[in-house]
Amino acid sequence: MSVKTITKQNFHREIMNSAKPVLLDFWAEWCGPCRMLSPAVDALAGERPDITVGKVNIDEQADLARQFRIMSIPTLVVLKDGKVTAQKAGVQSKENIRAMLYS
Repeated sequence: MSVKTITKQNFHREIMNSAKPVLLDFWAEWCGPCRMLSPAVDALAGERPDITVGKVNIDEQADLARQFRIMSIPTLVVLKDGKVTAQKAGVQSKENIRAMLYS
């Protein structure tokens, strides 16, 4: 499964209506740690067809960043049935991200 670019326009359709758990990566182009995290997020998207993976560019989607109270990036958010079940800021290992999905 590929990573979806999440915008204010497709958020409800792609995320809130997802029957699968959702992993959202809040990031920005200028963020070095975000670039370090990206390969792990991309790998999980390819390995785990049972989850929806989306990326939210905070510079382009400031409303979504505010909605999730994103204070630093990168921040990963896991949603199940439209509710946040886990949220962590900073670079995470693939193992830590997997653990977030099961919390």
